[in-house]
Amino acid sequence: MRLSEHSYRTVSAVRGPLLFLNRVFQARLGELVNITAPDGRALTGEVLKLSADQVLVQVFGGTHGLDTKTTTVRFSDAVMRAPLGPGCLGRVFDGSFRPRDELPMFVPEKSMPVTGAPINPVARAHPEEFIETGFSAIDGLSTLIKGQKLPIFSCAGLPAREMTDQLLRQSRLPDGGPFVLVFVALGLTHFEYQFYRQTLAHMQSRFVAFINLADDPVVERLLAPRLALTVAEELAFQQEMDVLVIMTDMTNYCDALREISTAREELPGRRGYPGHMYSDLASLYERAGRIHNRKGSITLLPTVTMPEDDITHPISDLTGYITEGQIVLSRELHQKGIYPPVDVLPSLSRLMQYGIGKEQTRQDHRELANRLYRNYAKGCDLRRLEAVVGRDGMLAEDRHLLDFADAFESDFVHQGETRRSMTETLDTAVLLLEKFCEVAK
Repeated sequence: MRLSEHSYRTVSAVRGPLLFLNRVFQARLGELVNITAPDGRALTGEVLKLSADQVLVQVFGGTHGLDTKTTTVRFSDAVMRAPLGPGCLGRVFDGSFRPRDELPMFVPEKSMPVTGAPINPVARAHPEEFIETGFSAIDGLSTLIKGQKLPIFSCAGLPAREMTDQLLRQSRLPDGGPFVLVFVALGLTHFEYQFYRQTLAHMQSRFVAFINLADDPVVERLLAPRLALTVAEELAFQQEMDVLVIMTDMTNYCDALREISTAREELPGRRGYPGHMYSDLASLYERAGRIHNRKGSITLLPTVTMPEDDITHPISDLTGYITEGQIVLSRELHQKGIYPPVDVLPSLSRLMQYGIGKEQTRQDHRELANRLYRNYAKGCDLRRLEAVVGRDGMLAEDRHLLDFADAFESDFVHQGETRRSMTETLDTAVLLLEKFCEVAK
């Protein structure tokens, strides 16, 4: 039954977080809808799909209590927009931009569509200058550059949560310029939320957080990253700040995407994930970057927990296609007590050479990194030989390389809770190479 020009009571089915409506006219893709439940509750949704006179609506907040007889859907003729303004700094929100920190909602100065405005490729500026994370294995060997997309590939049981917590506390610009963190946490348990909450409480106003809990509606897991990136775009390109967006965990995001796809009865792709997952992830990751003649930047650091430790899994595989490198965590290093357990050999930053300093400094940094890589790779290869012939059956030079590999892991990669500046990282590398100068030349 049609109630008014844009209101309908023609729900034909309720399936998971989705509503199916028949005999709908004048709807458009991405349009915001207001839903009135039989008990009077007000909900919000978004048009996901149009097919003849049938409309598929994605409901934010869950479909519990909705029916096919008295549920009313009103089309607003507007797209979903995110409220923006300086009042969002220092605040914690849920996946629908409602305050989660028990404070009143800030007064927005404006709003922008959550889909963002695509950056014209001609207007994109090349990433340059680095962001200091405080981790030597990242800063020294896979440097994070402003405007870059650099994922962290983790495995179940590895300390990705602890690393994320340290990144929130440690990340900064070397020159101390205007810098803000946008933190997106997807599918957290209440224990994990309390863990991060303690860190956020000490960060004052240099962050904006969007927290989606595991028992929150699954649709909000898809919305939270888009809200966060919309806030990041306003801070970067309007307020001229350098913004680091940390997302954890994109595996939960992709699982939510698969759940919605199954409810929509779409044909599954690899391992049941939707065929459009690549373009969906790209619509998030590609919002990072810099723009010519603008001072701000958006740098993206998403975490992906690889199912079954499989780096070829669709989530990590597609993420690797879109982004510019990866930081890979190692279960073997974690078992040795190395923290952070960054496996530097498969890790890389493809944009590192563009942002590690002025010309001479860049050459020195690159040369140090190359020498570390070269000798550590040789030492790792020789460990397999050592397992066969034993240490006593190896040449003195080979034993020296084995010692270098052990010292590299214990002195350079391993640093515990200590934060190292870029200068301290490079000094540590120099001391390590001087100690093993015979193989460092």
